[in-house]
Amino acid sequence: MIEDLKDNKLNYCLYARKSSESDERQAMSIDSQVKEMTTIAEKENIFIKDVRNESYSAKISGSRPVFNQMIEDVRSGSFNSILTWAPDRLSRNAGDLGSLVDLMDANKLCIIKTYSQVFSNSPNEKFLLMILCSQAKLENDNRAANVKRGIRAKCEMGWRPCMPPLGYYNRAFGGIKDIVIDPGRGPTVKEMFFRAAYLGESGRKLKKWLDSINFKTKSGKAAQVSLILSMLKNPFYYGEFEYPLDSGRWYKGSHEPLISKEIFDIVQGRRIGPRKTKWGSKKFAYKMLLKCRTCGSNIVGEEKFKKLLDGNFSHHRYYHCSKTLDNGCGKHYIREEELEKKLISFIDSLDISRIEVSQRLVASFEEYKKIADQVLTQQNVDIKEDDIGIKSYARYIFKEGSSREKGEFIRGLGVPLYLYDKKIFLEPFKAN
Repeated sequence: MIEDLKDNKLNYCLYARKSSESDERQAMSIDSQVKEMTTIAEKENIFIKDVRNESYSAKISGSRPVFNQMIEDVRSGSFNSILTWAPDRLSRNAGDLGSLVDLMDANKLCIIKTYSQVFSNSPNEKFLLMILCSQAKLENDNRAANVKRGIRAKCEMGWRPCMPPLGYYNRAFGGIKDIVIDPGRGPTVKEMFFRAAYLGESGRKLKKWLDSINFKTKSGKAAQVSLILSMLKNPFYYGEFEYPLDSGRWYKGSHEPLISKEIFDIVQGRRIGPRKTKWGSKKFAYKMLLKCRTCGSNIVGEEKFKKLLDGNFSHHRYYHCSKTLDNGCGKHYIREEELEKKLISFIDSLDISRIEVSQRLVASFEEYKKIADQVLTQQNVDIKEDDIGIKSYARYIFKEGSSREKGEFIRGLGVPLYLYDKKIFLEPFKAN
């Protein structure tokens, strides 16, 4: 097949890519890829018309702007061949791989040349290309499954795979990692539960007391009422935890409890008791976390029920513009499941290095990475560039995390997110 192309001029585009996740794991940098492939081009008299490179993950199809532009340039005839270090530089997903094969079928892409192989428009070589790219996708999927299994195993061992709540901290000593009571804050948190249980003190009274003794969180700030109320409802303090939240899967922690189950139940009885849920207090993971790109109003959540033919009801959660700043703004409904997919895709294409994430988000990610690293190492899985980055942590949170963890992740990005036409943006529409 290659012999048939000798009379045709092959215009190559040299494409180099590294993942924006876990750059320290990159086997070969972009500069090294370009240098190696340029050397090969000089030896084999290959004409490189242009060089394209980018730092993006190839897991999600259509998420790489430079790759997408290269595909369009091949389709328009600017290039008819691609030079790259390895097949997985081009694709780790079925969508982008399909685009490459379609261009070959249409005789617009003649050659894909890598460091050790050449793929032309022949059935066997296209089949081999698909196998190699599919193998890269399989490796990624297997690693994700291994991490999830490992996290479940950690839960069964009593290790909650998140940052411990106020009053505890993670300790690593002699190669052993565990969660221990914070000697500075633990006793105060314990007294807080006793005051709530036996004195019936409210969240505001507890905050006033904590402020009077100059109690500070790990970040050095005063404890807010919302944090205090969240702590009083956290079963971790008596030795159990649910993971993910609202999943119904409960585990017995290996950490030392700060309080007894009896004290915890008394607090819940005093705080929750016969009270009815306040209207509008339903949990919406993404409520008030995004803004409408058209008018700037907050995005709010709404539940919808539909009666089915069998008498049951289907239940869905939607998000839309609250129209508080512009009553004439369209609502732009999007289902929660679809919004999560859009957030995953958006964060996967986001250049994390250009934004300043919060220390809390960094700390939560580091805890996740430690567990994932340990799981993959124990299972003798090679850890490569795309394995464990803050974006893979984002995918885990939006698929497996609780509403609180999802909200903390978005707030931790430190940048406003705007919703329009079921897409996520970093900036609102600019006024003319």
